[in-house]
Amino acid sequence: MQKPPSPSQQIDAKIQHLNDWRGETLARVRALIRQALPDVVEAVKWRGVPVWEKAGIICTGETYKAVVKLTFPKGAALDDPSRLFNASLEGNTRRAIDIHEGEALDEDAFKTLIREAAARNASSASGSKAKSGRR
Repeated sequence: MQKPPSPSQQIDAKIQHLNDWRGETLARVRALIRQALPDVVEAVKWRGVPVWEKAGIICTGETYKAVVKLTFPKGAALDDPSRLFNASLEGNTRRAIDIHEGEALDEDAFKTLIREAAARNASSASGSKAKSGRR
């Protein structure tokens, strides 16, 4: 019996299958996430959506016809001085970065945002553990 592909292999296959600017963009974003957090965990959820996690979901990488959407479930709580978030701005919790064909991403600001999202997850996780231990 053959072992199912790992999440990283599934993301590789998705990038290869896209075979256009969206695959290139997803590959570049993935590389930036790995540079920012070398120990990030890759997962694939919700019918093939790449997900990057560390103490919780950092962001997802959805691909649509006209956009690569990076959704941060706790994005509203993150500092975004470079104004990378340009979608899902109306909600109280999540934020997203929509990247269209030909658009550049401020790579340093993005890596800072990734690290901040991971730090927020870690502080939320440790905070909930501390609360659950109290009476």
